[in-house]
Amino acid sequence: MVKVYYDSDIDASPISKRKIAVIGYGSQGRAQALNLRDSGAEVFVGLRQSGNSWKLAENDGFQPLGIADASSKADTILVLVPDPPQPAVYKAEIEPHLRAGKTLSFSHGYNIHFREIVPPKNVDVVMVAPKSPGQRLRELYLNSFGVPALFAVYQNPSGHARELVLALCKGMGCSRAGVIETTFKDETESDLFGEQAVLVGGLMRLIIEGFETLVDAGYPPELAYYETCNEMKLIMDLVYQFGFVGMLRRVSDTAKFGGLTVGPKVIDHQVRKNMKDVLKEVQDGTFAKSWTGDRKQAAQLLDEMIDELGKHPIEKVGKDIRKLSGLEK
Repeated sequence: MVKVYYDSDIDASPISKRKIAVIGYGSQGRAQALNLRDSGAEVFVGLRQSGNSWKLAENDGFQPLGIADASSKADTILVLVPDPPQPAVYKAEIEPHLRAGKTLSFSHGYNIHFREIVPPKNVDVVMVAPKSPGQRLRELYLNSFGVPALFAVYQNPSGHARELVLALCKGMGCSRAGVIETTFKDETESDLFGEQAVLVGGLMRLIIEGFETLVDAGYPPELAYYETCNEMKLIMDLVYQFGFVGMLRRVSDTAKFGGLTVGPKVIDHQVRKNMKDVLKEVQDGTFAKSWTGDRKQAAQLLDEMIDELGKHPIEKVGKDIRKLSGLEK
């Protein structure tokens, strides 16, 4: 059983002794910067001066700096720009300002694990990976709670990296809920697998296949959308709150019986084999090569796939249903 660390287990003082630069001000960057500042840390934000986030950071009370200036000034640098452009930003504007005693922190292990970024051996390298989007991280912090997080230490030449990363967890509010130690390798590979096979890829394909099965059988698309997509959120909310058994206790007996007897016929052993193949391609770097090996080609392919998905009937029907529900104008 893994050990879970809470506020009472962690000394927050290491962050009070550090100058913390948050590089990037997207979902995670903004939330982590605000939470750390509200926890008493000295935080400044490093951004591209032409970026859209500059004004947002100013409105939040920061005085943004260029990325190179922020990296030079800080002794703890939270690298929170998106994964694909991260290596170029690091090489041009962060790496020249690293020296012994500094710390690099990431919220995803991708570029470190796949060696797109190779930090010098004399700096600490750590990770805090909150298990929620940044908006939720900020929301729960303001409500005197937090979201769970994973933390890891990749390099520790100072001998104090673990104490600092735990203090960062506490400053972000994550140890109010509980934080668990992992490795850059395990976080990266499990995260990529989960996104591809279950949370994004698997979920979308399950919904689309169900929708098309009903429509092909002659059922109205609106009905098919309700039964395969709209109600998915209701079920997942119950699973999130109460677990599988708790969810089953809150749906009809017909749904219980049908779900438990028929579900394994749909998601069968062949799906497990497919998932193992997906995991292998994550582990051996095949996916990383296809995603960040040629960024321009991958970005073009991504745009084409999203455009194609946007033409699917489920998108048009979904938009109409969301309007009826008051979710979309």
